[in-house]
Amino acid sequence: MIKIRPILLLSLLCSTVGCASIIDGTSQQITVNTNPQGATCGLYRKNERIGTVEQTPGSVLVKKTKRDIWIECVKDGYDVATYKNHSGVAGASFGNIAAGGLIGVAIDSASGADNKYDGTVNITLPLAKDTTVKHALPAMFDGNVSAQQ
Repeated sequence: MIKIRPILLLSLLCSTVGCASIIDGTSQQITVNTNPQGATCGLYRKNERIGTVEQTPGSVLVKKTKRDIWIECVKDGYDVATYKNHSGVAGASFGNIAAGGLIGVAIDSASGADNKYDGTVNITLPLAKDTTVKHALPAMFDGNVSAQQ
């Protein structure tokens, strides 16, 4: 009976507050690595910059939502490189379903806790044909890669 109590407690918590909210939280650290290192990368969601890595490798703490994040990296002498970091379903969300916690599912969904992104992103910047080329991060980015280059 002692082994059942922790499961009952977890089920109760998941059904009242949301499993993913408790286990995964509503924010996530995203680490950006580039080849070559030393690039500046902007993280964009809904056409707004939500974070910046001043020099790779580096990390940014972002609020989790159902929307994807675009990452754009620039470095003098290199072409711009982009990466679409898809918002996926967090594993802890399934705890709500298993425990039958409809309220917990709703809380996790509203808070973004039921989502997750790739925690580590690796991006290669191609060498520019004209190595004197300088790029700056845009203030906004809508995911239209061809318009950015």
